[in-house]
Amino acid sequence: MAGEIVDSVEMLRRLVAFDTTSRNSNLALIDYVQQYLQSHGVASKLVPSEDGKKANLFATVGPNVAGGVVLSGHTDVVPVDGQPWDTDPWTLTLKDGKYYARGTCDMKAFYAIALAMLPEFTKAKLKKPIHFALSYDEEVGCIGAHGLAAAMAREVPKPRAIIIGEPTMMTVVHAHKGAQIYITKFTGFEAHSSMTHLGVSAVHFAGEFIHYLNQVQEELEAAAPRQSEFMPAAATFNVGTITGGTAGNILARECEVLWGYRELPTEPIEKLGERAKAWLKDELLPRMKAKHPAASIETVFRSSTPAFSPEGNEDAKALAANWSGSNTVGSVVYATEAGIFKKTLGVPTVVCGPGDIAQAHQPNEFLLASQIDACEGFMRRMVEWACRD
Repeated sequence: MAGEIVDSVEMLRRLVAFDTTSRNSNLALIDYVQQYLQSHGVASKLVPSEDGKKANLFATVGPNVAGGVVLSGHTDVVPVDGQPWDTDPWTLTLKDGKYYARGTCDMKAFYAIALAMLPEFTKAKLKKPIHFALSYDEEVGCIGAHGLAAAMAREVPKPRAIIIGEPTMMTVVHAHKGAQIYITKFTGFEAHSSMTHLGVSAVHFAGEFIHYLNQVQEELEAAAPRQSEFMPAAATFNVGTITGGTAGNILARECEVLWGYRELPTEPIEKLGERAKAWLKDELLPRMKAKHPAASIETVFRSSTPAFSPEGNEDAKALAANWSGSNTVGSVVYATEAGIFKKTLGVPTVVCGPGDIAQAHQPNEFLLASQIDACEGFMRRMVEWACRD
C-alpha cells in the first residue's frame, strides 16, 4: 500500500466495508488508516480504550506548530439490525446520484475524503498543520473523544480551529444540545400475577417512571420560548430500551430502562438527570417499598456529551464559512463531540461536514454524490489557507 493514491469514493468504499458498529472493535479500520498514513510518510498515535479493544487515532500533516486545523470524525456507526435495507449496508452502492451504505452520511465520508486527499496535503507547502482526529464510540455517548481530546491537548501545538465533520450539508453549525444517558434498574418482588398484593412489579413501576418523564417533557415544552434557534426548542427526553419480566403470569422482579435527554447549552447538563433521580428516590421508591421492603431502584450514569455553545467560535466559523462557501450558520439538536474538543483544547470549533443528518441511523442511509464534490472543495480551500503565512 506504499504511497497508494485512491479517490474519495474508493476510500469511502473501503471504510464503510469495516463493520464498526459500536458494539464491535474498530481496530481493523484504525489499523488500515494508520498503515495508509504511514505509506504517505505521516506518523500517527493511538489512544486505546481501557480494555484495548478500540482505539482513537490522531496524526499531523505539515509542520508541528500551533495555528493548524483539526479534522475530527468518529469511526463507529449505529446498528443495521432489523432495518429493511435494499442494498448490502457494508458495500458502497451508487444509485441515482446517491451512495448507499451504513456510515456514508454518519460519518465516514468526511474523513474518507480527507484521507483520499492526503497526497495533496503532503505535497502542499503547508505553513500550518492539518491534524486528523478519529475517535471511537461516539454513537454510544462520545466515549472515546474525551481521551482523544486530552491526548491532543497534551501533545499537539494549540490549533486555530477544530472542524467536526458530522453531516450538515457543508453548512456551518456553531451550537448544539448536550446529551445525558442513564440506566435505571427497578427491582421488585415476584409473585403470582393473580396475587398482586403479595409482590411488586418492577415493570409497572418502570412504567410510572416513564410517565413521569413524559410529564416533565410536557412541562418543558410549555415553558419553551416561541422563538428559538433549536427545533424542538425545549430539552427532550427519550426512553431508548426497556427490558424486564419473566412470564405473563409473574409479577416482574426486574426491569431495566435506558433513558436520557438532550439539554440546551444554557442549562447545566446534569440538571434534568438530578431532578429525575430525586423523584425516583423521594417519590417512587417509598411506594415500591411500601408494597415490599425488598424493592429497590438503582440508577447508573452511562455517558455525557456536553452541549456546544456558540460563544468563542467566531474564528472557526469564519474559516469554515470561507472554505465551504456557505453563508448559513446555525444550530442543531443532535449532539456531537464538538463540546468535548472545544472545552478540552480551548479552541474555536464548528460542525461542518458532508451529508444530511436526516439520513443518519436510517435504513438505506445515503450520501449525495454532489456532497463529495462539495467537501473536496472545502478541503482544497483549507489547504490553500494552510499554505499562507
